[in-house]
Amino acid sequence: MKILHIDSNHPTLISTLKNNGYINDIDISSSKEEIIKIIKDYDGLILRSRFKIDKDFIDNASNLKFIARVGSGLENIDCNYAKSKNIEVISSPEGNSNAVGEHAMGLLLSLLNNINTSSNQVKEGLWFREKNRGFEIEGKTVAILGMGNTGKSFAKKISSFNCKVVFYDINEKIESKYAKKTSLDFLYKNADIVSLHLPFTTTTTDLFNKEFIQKFDKPFWFINTSRGKIVNTPDLVDALNEKKILGAGLDVIDIESSSFNNIEKELNPYFNELINLKNVIITPHIAGWTFESNVKLSQIIIDKIKSLLK
Repeated sequence: MKILHIDSNHPTLISTLKNNGYINDIDISSSKEEIIKIIKDYDGLILRSRFKIDKDFIDNASNLKFIARVGSGLENIDCNYAKSKNIEVISSPEGNSNAVGEHAMGLLLSLLNNINTSSNQVKEGLWFREKNRGFEIEGKTVAILGMGNTGKSFAKKISSFNCKVVFYDINEKIESKYAKKTSLDFLYKNADIVSLHLPFTTTTTDLFNKEFIQKFDKPFWFINTSRGKIVNTPDLVDALNEKKILGAGLDVIDIESSSFNNIEKELNPYFNELINLKNVIITPHIAGWTFESNVKLSQIIIDKIKSLLK
């Protein structure tokens, strides 16, 4: 069986597949059009987010048995069309859930305690104690939107802070021993902290907008480690300026390229205003980007491929 890798991943992915008898070809530089010309020669495709796997691509993949995304979100793959062509689509959201949960905690702690702001001040020779008085998580209501792998990871970690952890998910069957399932109305009335852990779909696109924000009774801190396009940036900026949102920790923003490897600043004129707000922390989509998750993501894909092809 021949597998084409079009993104870089941990070396164990290829070495283990090779040891299990799979033929591995690597092409991380050719264009999508060039890959389309050769994809018919392969049984499997492994990628991250270099480009979209759309209907045209799948139509040319006449022998493909599986598409494996090393990561969580599947928005760059037309999964329904792939399945209609008997191509299995797999991913490894379990592999970086711990990393994302830890990163979300880091963003929140830094926001509430002015860690980034005060550190930069000290480096400039300033020593402001009263201006940097912080807030504790204990006793607050933490609302998690989306109780998938990363939501569960975040819930487990923050539950140890002696706070009230609640969540909402459209999947009514989802449960968590670290968070209480509630309605959106309860979240709107009680949330002090809101953390997004949602997939990027047509339903969640621009979900976190002015109308959504205004439904909350109290000002709150906001964390997003899911996808940037779930949040309406102009509305977020307005809410931050109006103190409706007390601070935002963002690992993702709406002007990221589809590969997540760069940003296109000209697409959103509000970006410059966002980065200049003192109550905002932005990291470059690295929440799930740890040395440990790099190994876990690959190992999970290996296990799923082996199980799939038994």
